[in-house]
Amino acid sequence: MVGRITPEFKDRLLARTDIVEIVGLRVQLKKAGAEFTACCPFHTEKTPSFTVSPAKQFYHCFGCGAHGNAIDFLIEFDRLSFPEAVTELAQRAGMSLPADDGAPTGPDPAPILAVLEQAAGLYRQALREHHEREAAVAYLKRRGLSAEVVQRYGLGLAPSGWSFLLDALGKTPAEQERLLTAGLITERDGRRYDRFRARIMFPIRDRRGRVVGFGGRVLDDGEPKYLNSPETPVFVKGRELYGLYEQQQALRGPPRMLLVEGYLDVIALAQFGIDYAVAALGTAATPEHIKRLLRSAPEIVFCFDGDRAGRDAAWKALKTALPLATGQQPLRFLFLPDGEDPDTLVRKEGKDAFEARLAEAKLLSAFLFEHVEARHDPATPEGRAGLVDEVQGLLQGMPAGSYRQQLGAELARRSGTAQPRQGARRAQGRPSVPRMQQAGPALTPLRRAIALLLDDPGRAALVVERPADWRELDNPGIALLAEIVDIAAAYPGITTATLAERWRDTEHERTVRRLSEPGLIALIPAEGRAEELAGTIDRLNREVAAQRRAAEIARRWQARGGGDGHGAG
Repeated sequence: MVGRITPEFKDRLLARTDIVEIVGLRVQLKKAGAEFTACCPFHTEKTPSFTVSPAKQFYHCFGCGAHGNAIDFLIEFDRLSFPEAVTELAQRAGMSLPADDGAPTGPDPAPILAVLEQAAGLYRQALREHHEREAAVAYLKRRGLSAEVVQRYGLGLAPSGWSFLLDALGKTPAEQERLLTAGLITERDGRRYDRFRARIMFPIRDRRGRVVGFGGRVLDDGEPKYLNSPETPVFVKGRELYGLYEQQQALRGPPRMLLVEGYLDVIALAQFGIDYAVAALGTAATPEHIKRLLRSAPEIVFCFDGDRAGRDAAWKALKTALPLATGQQPLRFLFLPDGEDPDTLVRKEGKDAFEARLAEAKLLSAFLFEHVEARHDPATPEGRAGLVDEVQGLLQGMPAGSYRQQLGAELARRSGTAQPRQGARRAQGRPSVPRMQQAGPALTPLRRAIALLLDDPGRAALVVERPADWRELDNPGIALLAEIVDIAAAYPGITTATLAERWRDTEHERTVRRLSEPGLIALIPAEGRAEELAGTIDRLNREVAAQRRAAEIARRWQARGGGDGHGAG
């Protein structure tokens, strides 16, 4: 096993790695000034929006938002785990990997994956040979599934009884512990038994095709109807999508990705030649799910029932998707007729009619205003006020760019209000450097400073030269800004890729990844970014000065007795 990957090791590894070479071996790059461009390998596009920066050792797609360093690229493109990506880069760089020093690093995934694969094989064999197979086969035939699609998705049978897997794979205490860690057996009152019993089994594969968990559909009227594996060291529900591996094997460039609710919906659609459906695993769509879908196809369609529960679920999906919506890839919402699901509807209508529904599904913008206006009547002043407040709150979390501007313009049209002119109120005497469009919390002065430093760590020298009063601000992000400044100043020449890598697997990883997106500061001319950073730090310092003055005034007021209720009237 690989030992602990320290920040220092990653620094050396990325310093010896040329991201242009790593990406260029997998994607045809074209020189464009100081950078390289290509059509994005993570989503379908005709006009190149994918860039690789040798100076930053960073890649970024302005279409789908994919970005990161060489490690991230191997994880996403080659579907490697983090240790596997590090190992490959280390071997290319001729570096010895850290030795395993025995420090706790979590369970080794290899034995867990092995026992999950063994279980999948036993379930498949049971569907072919077990004496209880007739009821399972009859159920699959009633659902209209062909033998070919059953084989393609690796369906199986967990027989009734308590110890089908235990008897086969859990003969020793060590084997039983593996089964327990993999979520295949459970324990109660000191007794261990199979988790899945009398169920049709759906293996859940990761992007590399490895079985990481299972879903089980009960064969009788028992509850719960569907049962999923618990989260394990190799299975995180918010990260995996059922059917994504099979989709990738069937279709390299799908016209869209369709997110449905059930395993059988995915399989039935695939049987009818709609090979781009996937399902979340007993949970609502997460940002990670949506990122993966955006990297797989030019558009996403979210599919829901047309009832109140379906529309509520769709609204939740919309709010999850908004922070990732750039307008480059349409996000649509399909609401099915009452009593229908994708499985039943595609069998009634056929592929062409179903795909016609997908092409006419509501765009995110239409669903957003339709949903909000159902609660806030734009024909009344009160309704318009509620409409503006709710939609503006949603838009604040979106990425800066023309799509957000267009939604703001549509809000202004519907509410009869004027959009505020950007940059209309600038500080006196400051250079007229275009600022980033305000994108809610992503573009507070603090986050702007972090984004500008991640864009060019060499700018830390400008911060060090200025007063450091800003470090006194009572804000959780100040510690992150201070750490970025200190590291960048201590390691002159550090690249964006190496600096951002410092926060992998920490509480700040998502913030750093988000603020390292080049699109966030795209509206600031490159020649004005140093000045923008200096001005932002000055503003933070002024906030400290204002806080000090307010505290001093309060102290003097208290000293004069102003706070004891007996001051002058």
